[in-house]
Amino acid sequence: MNRSNNIYLVGPMGAGKSTIGKHLADTLKLRFYDTDRVIEERSGAEISWIFDLEGEEGFRKREEALVIELCEKHGIVLATGGGAVVSEANRALLSSRGVVVYLKASLEQQIERTERDKRRPQLQVEDRKEKLEELEEDRMPLYAEVADFTIETKGKSIKTVINEIIAYLDADDY
Repeated sequence: MNRSNNIYLVGPMGAGKSTIGKHLADTLKLRFYDTDRVIEERSGAEISWIFDLEGEEGFRKREEALVIELCEKHGIVLATGGGAVVSEANRALLSSRGVVVYLKASLEQQIERTERDKRRPQLQVEDRKEKLEELEEDRMPLYAEVADFTIETKGKSIKTVINEIIAYLDADDY
């Protein structure tokens, strides 16, 4: 593997970036980071509180600074927040510093996997499906643009997705 031996996972909320990232890092003996969790740990506040206080723009500034910092590391798996790709700087950095895997999830998967989650500030709206559709329309082209490899996660186990990522890395054609 090249590009600093880093693997960056991008995709929408509910795609499984954090869960798959943890297992992938364990399997490959790499360190795992989740941008949302690191931001919460460092700020001592939940993402929803940061959104309330600083708005999405304030949160995205924190996220961009963290992506810059984490992309300097070597041998990591990074689960990015669903909106990290909105930043052109983040997309350029992720592309140049590691292998970017887009975990693609259907709208139905996203709805199902986030329905009980109260920690996602952008989904604290009346019509979650409409919001997810809007985010998908805005972000899907950005995920595709930055990705070296795309995996459709629907109906696949964590192990299957990890095996697909490893097979891609082993093929060394990125």
